[in-house]
Amino acid sequence: MNYVVTDRKGRPVSAIVAVVVAILTGGYMLPWAIAAVRGTANAWSVFWVNLLLGWTIIGWIVALVMAIREHRIIAIR
Repeated sequence: MNYVVTDRKGRPVSAIVAVVVAILTGGYMLPWAIAAVRGTANAWSVFWVNLLLGWTIIGWIVALVMAIREHRIIAIR
Protein backbone atom coordinates (compact mmCIF):
# COMPACT_ATOMS: atom_id res chain seq x y z
CA MET A 1 0.00 0.00 0.00
CA ASN A 2 1.38 3.41 -0.98
CA TYR A 3 1.14 6.50 1.13
CA VAL A 4 2.26 10.08 0.63
CA VAL A 5 4.92 11.69 2.83
CA THR A 6 4.56 15.48 3.10
CA ASP A 7 6.45 18.27 4.81
CA ARG A 8 3.84 18.51 7.57
CA LYS A 9 5.37 18.86 11.03
CA GLY A 10 3.67 18.22 14.33
CA ARG A 11 4.17 21.13 16.71
CA PRO A 12 1.44 20.94 19.35
CA VAL A 13 2.97 23.55 21.68
CA SER A 14 3.51 26.08 18.89
CA ALA A 15 -0.05 25.52 17.70
CA ILE A 16 -1.51 26.19 21.16
CA VAL A 17 0.61 29.31 21.64
CA ALA A 18 -0.31 30.57 18.16
CA VAL A 19 -4.04 30.12 18.76
CA VAL A 20 -3.86 31.93 22.11
CA VAL A 21 -1.86 34.80 20.56
CA ALA A 22 -4.35 35.02 17.66
CA ILE A 23 -7.24 35.30 20.12
CA LEU A 24 -5.44 37.90 22.25
CA THR A 25 -4.58 40.03 19.21
CA GLY A 26 -8.11 39.98 17.86
CA GLY A 27 -7.24 37.90 14.81
CA TYR A 28 -4.17 39.86 13.77
CA MET A 29 -1.95 36.79 14.11
CA LEU A 30 -4.56 34.43 12.64
CA PRO A 31 -2.43 33.44 9.60
CA TRP A 32 0.35 32.27 11.93
CA ALA A 33 -2.15 30.30 14.02
CA ILE A 34 -3.48 28.59 10.89
CA ALA A 35 0.05 27.73 9.75
CA ALA A 36 1.00 26.38 13.18
CA VAL A 37 -2.16 24.27 13.56
CA ARG A 38 -1.75 22.85 10.04
CA GLY A 39 1.92 22.07 10.72
CA THR A 40 3.24 23.83 7.65
CA ALA A 41 6.99 23.85 7.16
CA ASN A 42 6.97 27.63 6.70
CA ALA A 43 5.13 28.45 9.94
CA TRP A 44 7.93 30.72 11.18
CA SER A 45 8.09 32.52 7.84
CA VAL A 46 4.36 33.15 8.14
CA PHE A 47 4.94 34.44 11.68
CA TRP A 48 7.53 37.00 10.57
CA VAL A 49 5.60 38.17 7.50
CA ASN A 50 2.46 38.48 9.63
CA LEU A 51 4.26 40.30 12.44
CA LEU A 52 6.19 42.75 10.27
CA LEU A 53 3.81 43.29 7.33
CA GLY A 54 0.45 42.17 8.70
CA TRP A 55 -0.51 45.73 9.63
CA THR A 56 -1.01 46.33 5.92
CA ILE A 57 -3.98 44.51 4.47
CA ILE A 58 -1.85 43.13 1.64
CA GLY A 59 0.79 41.82 4.09
CA TRP A 60 -1.89 40.08 6.16
CA ILE A 61 -3.38 38.48 3.04
CA VAL A 62 0.07 37.34 1.87
CA ALA A 63 0.66 35.71 5.26
CA LEU A 64 -2.75 34.04 5.07
CA VAL A 65 -2.06 32.66 1.58
CA MET A 66 1.32 31.36 2.79
CA ALA A 67 -0.45 29.64 5.71
CA ILE A 68 -3.08 27.84 3.65
CA ARG A 69 -0.87 26.59 0.83
CA GLU A 70 -0.84 22.84 0.29
CA HIS A 71 1.81 20.71 1.94
CA ARG A 72 4.64 19.71 -0.37
CA ILE A 73 4.94 16.02 -1.24
CA ILE A 74 8.33 14.69 -0.21
CA ALA A 75 7.96 11.03 -1.15
CA ILE A 76 5.49 8.29 -2.01
CA ARG A 77 6.08 5.05 -0.18
